[in-house]
Amino acid sequence: MGAVNVTVRVDEEIKRDFDSFCDNVGINITTAFKMFIKATLRTRRLPFAVTDAVADIETQNLARQDLQKAFSAAQKQSVINGTDKMTMEEIDAEIAAYRQEKRAAPR
Repeated sequence: MGAVNVTVRVDEEIKRDFDSFCDNVGINITTAFKMFIKATLRTRRLPFAVTDAVADIETQNLARQDLQKAFSAAQKQSVINGTDKMTMEEIDAEIAAYRQEKRAAPR
């Protein structure tokens, strides 16, 4: 079967961003389009997912920052509540007492 050219027009910035993405995942634009076409024909649906490892790391870093902020806020609140010096046994006892209250409460 002979090869044919396919021309796609996109904004310059989009092409530049897509070139960068392709570089990050180790392919070129031609390979990316061939993968897209073959996967579409094989699965008979659109699209398939290829993720940029750099974006995954950035997403993980944002999630980690959110967790750090939440932990810091919890630490500050424990000082305000006076619970920052509690032992694990005391915390477990508080949880058990709360659960017992919830079970005993009328519904």
